[in-house]
Amino acid sequence: MKTIDKAKLALNKKEKMTGISLYDININALDGKPIDISLFKGKHLLFVNVASECGFTNQYKELQKLSEAYPDTLVVIGSPCNQFGEQEPGDSSEIQTFCERNFGVTFLLTEKIDVKGSNQHMLYKWLTEKYFNEKKGSSVKWNFQKYLVDKDGKLVDYYFSITKPMSSKITRHL
Repeated sequence: MKTIDKAKLALNKKEKMTGISLYDININALDGKPIDISLFKGKHLLFVNVASECGFTNQYKELQKLSEAYPDTLVVIGSPCNQFGEQEPGDSSEIQTFCERNFGVTFLLTEKIDVKGSNQHMLYKWLTEKYFNEKKGSSVKWNFQKYLVDKDGKLVDYYFSITKPMSSKITRHL
């Protein structure tokens, strides 16, 4: 049984499950192809729930700038989400086109996911539950909330939407 399946069982049974690594979580890219998060071991990861019709959507530009400024030490991963004000209504193709055309986005985008609630993706369960990340619990409050993971796959911290991607709160860790 894969580790991720054990994690889901532990969630359902409320049993203590140790050793669940961020790198064991399955998620697909926006084009539907699987992303192997373990390929990013040795780099910081910045996970951001993104939306195309949000007041913070201009942060795409700064996320791209951040990605380009730290290519050897950071991977930015955006996860489109339509849970906050229905501000990400598009399908995968529309999201990709919007991001490339308007902001020159080349950083990795995942499939559209839920970042909270009963259908919360396992990636965001790991990011938001101390039970899994062994650092702290949180809840995603709005679009463009950021989660920084260190090069060893440990949660560093999370940052609300108002924290700009190039903020020293984030870049000091890179």
